[in-house]
Amino acid sequence: MSLSRRRLLQLSLGSVAALWMGGHASNGSLGEGKCSLADDSVTRKSWALGSDVSMTVMGMPRDRAEQALDAAFAELELVEQVMSLYRPDSQLCRLNRDRVLDEPHPYLIEVFTTATETAQRSDGAFDITVQPLWELFAACQKQSRLPTDAEIADARACVDWRAIEVSENRIRLRAPATAITLNGIAQGFAADRAIAALRHHGVEHALVNAGEVGCVGQKPNGSDWTVGVQHPRKPDAYVSLAELRGRSLATSGDYETTFSADFSKHHIFDPRTGESPSELASVSIAAPTAMQADALSTTAMVLGPARTLTLIETLADVDALLVLKDGRTIHTQGFRHAEKRHNG
Repeated sequence: MSLSRRRLLQLSLGSVAALWMGGHASNGSLGEGKCSLADDSVTRKSWALGSDVSMTVMGMPRDRAEQALDAAFAELELVEQVMSLYRPDSQLCRLNRDRVLDEPHPYLIEVFTTATETAQRSDGAFDITVQPLWELFAACQKQSRLPTDAEIADARACVDWRAIEVSENRIRLRAPATAITLNGIAQGFAADRAIAALRHHGVEHALVNAGEVGCVGQKPNGSDWTVGVQHPRKPDAYVSLAELRGRSLATSGDYETTFSADFSKHHIFDPRTGESPSELASVSIAAPTAMQADALSTTAMVLGPARTLTLIETLADVDALLVLKDGRTIHTQGFRHAEKRHNG
């Protein structure tokens, strides 16, 4: 089962686009899978936080670009150590196991704080305690069945973002069956940390895809980074283009990890019902940070079109592209429709 929730079909990097978006790297550790695209461009690929990772640095000497990429990938490794659900020694796994975590890493505090703020702003549509629902559906999929209504109700009773206590020195889960997943926010945070590391090392032109996409500056020719968003029902097409203009982009959809052939059951859950939301096939959000875009794209899938557009109106420099189950699209000004076949 794929754990990646987001894919961008094509990034408009001019002549380097197809190579930059090639297949994901080898199964080696972070930092493997380097390749150069041009004399002034260096790309490195790998896998982290359940997603393909690729970073392209342009317009600087190779040795400096490699040093910057070393630092950016080190940030991804640190986020993985803190927030992975698949490393038993990560801080997140320890919290889920022990119910309390003393001296949490500042990164974990930052992500939990943003998660709480997003939950409050969305009336609980965004909820990092939905892990029991994911575990239930994944277990039932191995048995070639869907959960019963009673099983869903039992798992949903364990979901409540208010059951988390966060302070500088401790995180505690108040309810005995609470379990946390950061899959709706950690990839965005990781992209932000990678971008910060690149900037710290003097990078002025870069594109980062760590599950969510962010950029440093513009392309060396002065034009904006432009990203094509995959169509949720046509793997070889993209449904819209987004000019990042210093922002980051995240996409959540019903098509990456599914529990039913008709996409009605998938990895995104409405905390109020325990079921997958039914109105949208995918949501793409452009926002000032990748973490904000990541959290908002998941939130919007649960809120649905009307409530999402109302929320977006309250947020500065945020745009949304909503693809309904019937294929219709709704978008704010920052997206332009451009469905095309991928020729890369």
